[in-house]
Amino acid sequence: MTKHGKIYKSTLSQFDRAKFYSIDEAFEILKTMSGKKFDETVDVSVRLAVDPRKADQMVRGTVTLPKGTGKIAKVIVFAQGDKAEAAKMAGADEVGADELIDKVSKGWTDFDAAVATPDLMAKVGKLGRVLGPRNLMPNPKTGTVTQDVSKAVSDIKGGKIDFRIDKNSNLAFIVGKKSFNKEDLIINFRSAINEIVRLKPATVKGRYITKVAISSTMSPSIILDNTQF
Repeated sequence: MTKHGKIYKSTLSQFDRAKFYSIDEAFEILKTMSGKKFDETVDVSVRLAVDPRKADQMVRGTVTLPKGTGKIAKVIVFAQGDKAEAAKMAGADEVGADELIDKVSKGWTDFDAAVATPDLMAKVGKLGRVLGPRNLMPNPKTGTVTQDVSKAVSDIKGGKIDFRIDKNSNLAFIVGKKSFNKEDLIINFRSAINEIVRLKPATVKGRYITKVAISSTMSPSIILDNTQF
């Protein structure tokens, strides 16, 4: 059984956990909650009425948050030659081919995103055991397997996030930091939700988004009224 601290417990009295809130109300409550001394991350959890076991209902995508994520992502790039130089110029934190692949194969995952050129994917693909569980494997669908490594690095460092449905039909992603003003958090939130709606599989009928909750690193979840989406 999970034990929560005093701050977490004190926030429970600031809202009704049985109530469904509007977007504006939910972010207003989140902003007024007392928290830790560090700048907490604001997280969103979305449950979809899809079956992730079916290939045509696997929801996965990317979106660039207009107001950024509040952190500069650490990006590595699997590339060589001119592409490696382009990645370095774009601000990649580490660039390489065989030596970088070997480093990651030994369990190094101190980065937020990985990009690869198509010619190296045969080798990078063997890192699935390390990168797969952490959702760090480069993928053409998220723009992280590309010849334009410079753009990929710039996009990620500029606020691009990716999301993928898990086996329980949930999506989880961040929309910024608690220090952001409410309006900027809502702008980021709406951008992500709009992209998720756009990706609704054609085979899904009826209600698509069944639950949406927001929280910060140390706070309980606030449930949103999903009729808004």
